[in-house]
Amino acid sequence: MAPEGIRRYAEVVGEGVIDQLHQLAEPLQGKKVVHINSTRVGGGVAEILAKLVPLMEDLGLDTSWEVITGADQFYQCTKSFHNGLQGNAVEIPDSLLREFEATNQQNAETLRPQIEDADFVIVHDPQPAPLLSLCPERRGKWVWRCHIDVSRPFRPVWRYLRNFVSPYDASIFSLAHFAQPLPHAQFLIPPSIDPLAEKNMELEPADIDAVYEEFGIDPDRPLIIQVSRFDRFKDPVGVIRAYRLATEFIPTLQLVLAGGTATDDPEGAAVLQEVRDAAGDDPNIFILLLPGDAHRTINALQRAADIVLQKSVREGFGLTVTEGLWKGKPVIGGNTGGIRLQVVNHHTGFLVDTPEGAALRIRYLLHRRDRLEEMGIKAREFVRENFLLTRHLREYLTLLLALTHGDEGRIELG
Repeated sequence: MAPEGIRRYAEVVGEGVIDQLHQLAEPLQGKKVVHINSTRVGGGVAEILAKLVPLMEDLGLDTSWEVITGADQFYQCTKSFHNGLQGNAVEIPDSLLREFEATNQQNAETLRPQIEDADFVIVHDPQPAPLLSLCPERRGKWVWRCHIDVSRPFRPVWRYLRNFVSPYDASIFSLAHFAQPLPHAQFLIPPSIDPLAEKNMELEPADIDAVYEEFGIDPDRPLIIQVSRFDRFKDPVGVIRAYRLATEFIPTLQLVLAGGTATDDPEGAAVLQEVRDAAGDDPNIFILLLPGDAHRTINALQRAADIVLQKSVREGFGLTVTEGLWKGKPVIGGNTGGIRLQVVNHHTGFLVDTPEGAALRIRYLLHRRDRLEEMGIKAREFVRENFLLTRHLREYLTLLLALTHGDEGRIELG
């Protein structure tokens, strides 16, 4: 990112916010920070790191992003972890657990020179969690960042992973409800979106017209959209059910289900087929498998929609909710996880538990355009105040300062 990169955000958040970031970063100049996750493309974690890492560099921290790799069995195991942490009773064969540990051992051999001398290492989610135990010569502070809804984990899975997580110096969760008993400091940092990124920046009307034409969507008919990976926890089949119920009252309704695949999700293809089977030959359901860099297309689709849905049954946070709210759209979201933090019921959208509830709210908003527009205005301002990248960055800097100063009761920034 160019040296003036962080200053570009002043047009959205104000000069005072940018000055505060520089003040927080001053004591951290030159500190080596390494983020580690399991995919560079696909999913919210990769999107956040792609923006957060350059901004930390821009503020004078020596920041890098490493990605661990593995074979199919490794990702089968970590997908089972993901399902288990979100409450599913899963049985993971010992052979997969051995593959998980061996893969981390192999990645540790490659990464040790880069991470053992780092001042801060931030390890994202379960996939690379064992790395700390495999770096005995580490000198800095290590933080485990959990992006998953672990409010009610399947206990055998959590007990196994807890052995790797407990020795960390700190952990980060998105919501207080997700935090688990651990023998170290825990911090709460919700995710964020980048308002200047291609996926969230303002677009010209021609950009929106282009997606109508490209995908055959009728601009004169109401449109609802859900953008997410094809994952059962996102409940895309439930979205189709809600759409079909809503069309009993709004026969001209159109639905877009837009998503892609993540390199660390082996179930994506199977779920996509389930969605296609549920949609059948309905010409008003558009199932779009988009590449990981289709940011402008997603932006335009969200802006084209009347209502954004995220009918997840489990959700760590839900950046697509934030994106929809930022574009001035009311969001109908599943009554779960981080969606509750963003969808203020009856103000920025509606929380629902069933396809029937979602259909009822779709019908209400499309028949009450005044309420739809009012909610959209509130939605955008709510994101501006709470869920932009600059707030996220401020809280990471504050965390690093807290770890640097340990038990000191007061931190002087100069």
